[in-house]
Amino acid sequence: MRKNSVKNTRINGEVQRVLAEIIRGEIKDPRISPWTSVVAVEVAPDLKSCKAWISVLGDEEVRKSTLEGLKSAEGFIRNKLAKIVNLRNTPEISFVMDQSIEYGVNMSRKIDEVIAGDSAEREDRADRETDLSAEEPSEENV
Repeated sequence: MRKNSVKNTRINGEVQRVLAEIIRGEIKDPRISPWTSVVAVEVAPDLKSCKAWISVLGDEEVRKSTLEGLKSAEGFIRNKLAKIVNLRNTPEISFVMDQSIEYGVNMSRKIDEVIAGDSAEREDRADRETDLSAEEPSEENV
């Protein structure tokens, strides 16, 4: 099976969906944040291994504890995955922290700050131009 085949893409999507359900609903580990999402999954063509990119909303400490909790629950997650998804081999899961959502939120915040700064600067410039035009004598008064 090729890496980007239709079958592999379907398997990736199904494993991602099931992993998200297992993490949200069945793991009771308090280290795992409720704001954990499975961003992407890549199952190897031989179905022996799987990389799952995880995104966690929170600070660095929350991310580390969530990753530790997921790594300690790998066996449980793999067992549940084997029961739900019917594959020849159940892949061994390795969790990778994904920073793309946080990066996007940070960039969006910076863009909003720049836009707010530009609009404030435009307003100041318009106010100054209004003040200058009010101070200049008109041709009728001369």
